Order: sequence, then structure tokens, then C-alpha cells
Amino acid sequence: MVDRIDFQQLKSGEVNLGTSIMAVQFSNGVVIGADSRTTTGSYIANRVTDKLTHVHDRVYCCRSGSAADTQAVADIVHYYLQLYSQQTGAPPPVHTAASIFQRMCYENKDQLSAGIIVAGWDKEVGPSVYNIPLGGGLFRQPWAIGGTPPVPAQRTYTGTATRRTRRAGGRDETVEFVKNTLALAMSRDGSSGGVIRMCVITEEGVERLFVPGNELPKFWTGTEVLAAPKEKVVLDPQVAPMVIE
Repeated sequence: MVDRIDFQQLKSGEVNLGTSIMAVQFSNGVVIGADSRTTTGSYIANRVTDKLTHVHDRVYCCRSGSAADTQAVADIVHYYLQLYSQQTGAPPPVHTAASIFQRMCYENKDQLSAGIIVAGWDKEVGPSVYNIPLGGGLFRQPWAIGGTPPVPAQRTYTGTATRRTRRAGGRDETVEFVKNTLALAMSRDGSSGGVIRMCVITEEGVERLFVPGNELPKFWTGTEVLAAPKEKVVLDPQVAPMVIE
């Protein structure tokens, strides 16, 4: 995520945008998570940003792109969902929230820099995840990834998420999976970092989780693995050496 800045004042190659967000569906709910780094060019403007935004009781979104754009869009969607709830007397479906996000992002795609993941739980379909990438598409998926990491981090997301969806997982396994995947992506993307924030959204409610920077999973300790020493061979002087011609 990046603060709104004047790109004309930056040198060529100076702007590095970075965000790592994801959402994964499990049997009873969804887990969403994000890093916490906001950059202004090569400067880290905020290292503990909350990129998980409440838009209704059991509907949240993950934001990537311009911080100003995504905050404004999320506020407007929150307003429309409050109106929906008051007029119908029922909480809005997750698909309704995702459709409002998609329409706003699509109709203003030339002015906005916003990639959104919408996830939550409703009585109609239960848990669901929707991905709205730059440009304003709308895709329902069992898991969604987003942000602006480099290619290695995107491969990390896609590979681990694909392996994860081959088997069903419960709440604890999904939380651990999201935490590990985000930590691995953050370790490979210099513009993503800080802490990990997660939400577990189920019928019972919303649970916020927090992983501080000093407790992030580590996948490399910096200790190189040394090759095992070769056995020392002692030749018997009484035996003539073998010669291969």
C-alpha cells in the first residue's frame, strides 16, 4: 500500500509499492490477513497500518494500492451497506458488498489505484471470498491473493495456496497457513513488512488476531548447512594400489 504522492517529484525507479494481502475460506468461515507496511516512494510512512477494514458486522475487506483511494472506497461501501441493512432489516450478503466495491472500482478505474479482497460470512451462502483486482473485475474464489509483491512472492502465494486447497482444513490450520504464507511473502518483498493482522470471520462473530514483528515465522536462520566431512581413507602399504587403464 502506498500513500498518495506526487510521482513527478520522484526519481526514475524510486517508487516501490508493496502490500501482501490474502483471504482463505474454510468450512465454517474465512481467514483474512495482511502485512502492515505503507510506503511513500522508498520511505516507510507507516509500519503498523491496519489494511483489514470493517465494512459490516461479518464482512471485511483487505486493501492494497493507494491508501487514500482504498480508504475512501471502503468508507463509501460501509455507508451503502448500513443503508441496505436499515432498509431491509437484515445484514447484507457478502456478494452485495463485493458488487458495490466492484462497481466503484470499475467505474473509476482510470482515477483509482485499488485492489480489494472482500470476505465474510452470511446466511445465504455461508463463508465466501471475492477478489477485485485493479481494473474492477469480480471473482469468487476459495482463496484470494493480492497486493503488489514481486514475482517470487506471487509464486509463493500461488504455490502454497494451491497445495493448501487440495485438502480441507479447519480454523486453526487455516490461520497457521495464512500466517506462514504472509510471513514468507513479506520476507521476499522489501516493500511488505511490519506485523501481520488477521481476522477470523464465522457465524459466531469476528476474531482479530495479531502477530508482532518479533514473532513472525522464520524460514531461514542464516546458518548454512555444512557438508558432512569425508571419511579419512588410510591405505595399507602392504597392498599394491589398483591401477585403471
